[in-house]
Amino acid sequence: MSDCLFCKMANGEITPDIVHETDDILAFRDINPQAPTHVLVIPRRHISSINDLTEADQELVGKLYLGAKAVAGKEGIRESGYRTVMNCGAGAGQTVFHIHLHVLGGRGMQWPPG
Repeated sequence: MSDCLFCKMANGEITPDIVHETDDILAFRDINPQAPTHVLVIPRRHISSINDLTEADQELVGKLYLGAKAVAGKEGIRESGYRTVMNCGAGAGQTVFHIHLHVLGGRGMQWPPG
């Protein structure tokens, strides 16, 4: 999508602070971090929300989680623990409508989250 911020990052029009990338995903630091480590993992292909996923997207969603695992290793939070969150819809806090997995760590997490 031409007006999607994350698509512009995925195609190189905008250069985020990249932590990890593969042919299918891009992981970069959140510009408004909510924890010492706050990285977003996105698919390079545009999918607006979880509600737009199809059976054909199963492998791609798995790659998002493997990307989160790689980020946790690179950031040194794999052993201490980290949280992954994907919001779906404005009511749940989704502000950029391109699916993205938040990877948060480096501090204690509370439950429920909010």
